[in-house]
Amino acid sequence: MNNTMILKPSTQNTLTFRNLFFMICLLIGAGAFAQDTVTSEKGVFQFETDVIDYGTIAQNADGVRAFKFTNVGNAPIVITKAKGSCGCTVPTKPNGPVMPGESAEIGVKYDTKRIGSFSKTITLTSNASEGVKVIKIKGKILAPTVAETSETHAGEKE
Repeated sequence: MNNTMILKPSTQNTLTFRNLFFMICLLIGAGAFAQDTVTSEKGVFQFETDVIDYGTIAQNADGVRAFKFTNVGNAPIVITKAKGSCGCTVPTKPNGPVMPGESAEIGVKYDTKRIGSFSKTITLTSNASEGVKVIKIKGKILAPTVAETSETHAGEKE
C-alpha cells in the first residue's frame, strides 16, 4: 500500500505536467494563429515599379515623376511619412487612406540643376504589411552644350 501511495502523487505530478504542457502548446498555437490573422488584415503595396529611371536628361529639365501603386491587401494603407534621401529629392504622399483595391501615387521631384549621375531613395513609412518600403530614382543630368548656351545668350541680347 505504501508503494501505491508513493506512486499516486508521482502519477498526479506527471498528469499535472502533461496538462500544463498541453495548455502551453495550445496558447502558443493560438498566439501564432492570432498573429497570422493580424498579418492578413493589412494593406499590401503593389508598385508598378519601385525604381524610376529618369534616363539621361538636360540640366533644369522637369524632375517630377510618380510611382503608381495599388493596395492589393484587405485593409486601408495609411502612409504616415515619405522621406527623400536628401534635400534634392522631395516626395509627396496621399493625404488619406488608400482603400483595398484602390490605386494612388507617390510623387517625387528631383532637383535637376545638379549635373551628373544620381541615385536617390524615398522611404515610405506606413501601416502596410511592409511597414517601411524603399523606392528609388536614378538618372543622369547633362550640362547644356556650348551651342545651347550660345543660343540662349543670343536670344537674351535681342
